[in-house]
Amino acid sequence: MASHPEQGWSLLCNGVLLFEDTGELLPDGQIIAPHRPLGTDQVMTAA
Repeated sequence: MASHPEQGWSLLCNGVLLFEDTGELLPDGQIIAPHRPLGTDQVMTAA
């Protein structure tokens, strides 16, 4: 594993590039889009 938090990414032992924004780049070139959970300041409730 290689970690470069100052650049916002880590290389896992299985060849996956994991990005700080939760996106992933798989060894076969597939992309997993960022999937950030909503923080409590971003959640809207119905009145």
